[in-house]
Amino acid sequence: MSKLKIHDPIKFLDDYRGKVFNGEWPTIPEMFDITTERYPDRACFTDFEGPNGAKNTLTYRQAHEKIVQLSKWLAANGVKHGDRVAVTGKNSPEWAVVYLAALYAGAIVCPLDYALKIEEQENLLSVAEPKYLFVDDEKYQRYIEKSASYKVYALSPKYQDKYVYNLSTDEDPEIKRPEENETAAILFTSGTTGKPKGVMLSHKNLVSDCYIAQTHMPIYHTDVFYALLPIHHAYTMLAVFIETISVGAEVVFGKSMAVNRLMHELKEGKITMLLGVPMLFNKLIQGIMKGVKEKGAFVYGLIRFLMGISYFVKKVFKVNPGKKMFKSVLEKANLATIRIAICGGGPLAKSVFKLYNEMGIDFVQGYGLTETSPIIALNPVHHFKIESVGKYFVDYMQMKILDPNEDGVGEIAVKGPMVMQGYYNMPTETSLMFTEDGWFKTGDLGWLDSENYLMLSGRVKNMIVTEGGKNVYPEEIEDKFQLQSDVQQITVQGYIADEVKKSEELEALIYPADDLFKRLGVERDGANATVVYNEIKKDVEEVNKTLLPYQRITKITILEKPLEMTTTLKVKRNYKK
Repeated sequence: MSKLKIHDPIKFLDDYRGKVFNGEWPTIPEMFDITTERYPDRACFTDFEGPNGAKNTLTYRQAHEKIVQLSKWLAANGVKHGDRVAVTGKNSPEWAVVYLAALYAGAIVCPLDYALKIEEQENLLSVAEPKYLFVDDEKYQRYIEKSASYKVYALSPKYQDKYVYNLSTDEDPEIKRPEENETAAILFTSGTTGKPKGVMLSHKNLVSDCYIAQTHMPIYHTDVFYALLPIHHAYTMLAVFIETISVGAEVVFGKSMAVNRLMHELKEGKITMLLGVPMLFNKLIQGIMKGVKEKGAFVYGLIRFLMGISYFVKKVFKVNPGKKMFKSVLEKANLATIRIAICGGGPLAKSVFKLYNEMGIDFVQGYGLTETSPIIALNPVHHFKIESVGKYFVDYMQMKILDPNEDGVGEIAVKGPMVMQGYYNMPTETSLMFTEDGWFKTGDLGWLDSENYLMLSGRVKNMIVTEGGKNVYPEEIEDKFQLQSDVQQITVQGYIADEVKKSEELEALIYPADDLFKRLGVERDGANATVVYNEIKKDVEEVNKTLLPYQRITKITILEKPLEMTTTLKVKRNYKK
């Protein structure tokens, strides 16, 4: 067993094996049954959708009753084992109830990105072919008006006769419960045009990954998770929603990243587990450090000195003095109750990672893909490495680097119980993702250190090869700009600098931040292009000083509009060179 394993989060399942479940892992419904038996009266699903933003909470017992009620209704109204049930909407207890009820009914759940246009969602629905679609109030009426093969019901109480909590039956239909190796969910990772890819994840994929992740990070029934990022995404679905219900913790559903609402929910929800993406954590720490700077140069210098001491003590003696040292700062940012903050969905700059730990927040990074359920690496809180996205789970899975170069960098490949079943109805595309001997190819480049910690370099398809034959990973350069307040968005790509030699150099596509225009006292229009360019150039030159010659940006393009982003706030790299 790994020396870093702090506790065994899986052992308690032995008490229920042969009683509640018979396989190696429980299914998701069996897992929820176990948790409800253990913690029936603890808070389960919470939102702030009451009058004037009041708090609403379902206990595990109440949530279980609603889930079973809906599952019976689904079965009584034509949903059979293996059928699909789709759900799309902002994060909510209703969304969670539909997700679990579909599984209790023996169906496969298909969560759709609510940010997609209806036409794009219909493309996914045509592949999934669900019996039912549950949708929020923003799109409900438009779906009702459409002629479709599936029936449409509401996540919102605005439509009482079709509202999910009001669907019940007096029948007691026979339901064939799912087994651990059967598909639980189909998650669509792409395909807004053309044929979409639906990642098939089994109950075993999701439940095993949920408990295995806890071997690097203990979570407790007293924790409160914050589902701020869209819950249809594999990261939030597993690391927040499923992790929560595996231990009897509480999940607070956030619907918006608007600062006022976020601050209110962090404070009133008494959040202990905050999971986010680099953009969220960059904004939060920028706000904190801005407030510290406003106290004057002396106070700022003193606090930075104390932060350095805090970090040293934490790394060397494995204790966290920063939580008390900077209590007032954390309380002002509504982060004082945070026990652990986790960044996923992309690598975070080392400087940002370090700042949070200096402030006394146990802050770690994780790594994974939708196809791996998704977590395959996670930094243990008490032995983290700021340059790493985590240590892979050596006791439960395998990881290796394919065709490493002289620096040990190559494509990351894995085997383990969390690796997907395949792409829905796409056997050819599925086979391309695996080596002949069964290793899943992540498409990410990286290297492993002697302690099995993973360092990311970038995506295989994004790698740029310079004239001198050097490999450049644009993500590594973009990370250097994460604390540059003038830069809201940056994407690095290659461009042909010499048409004769066909030599490739680096171009930065930059969308300047609103704060830059405020500071300069100018409008965001072409008339001020030169002054804005000159300021951005200073930032680029500052970063270039920290880079090797072949990594430096030689061309800057200022964008008038931001590039399109995914729901986890990463740029969609579908721009043209």
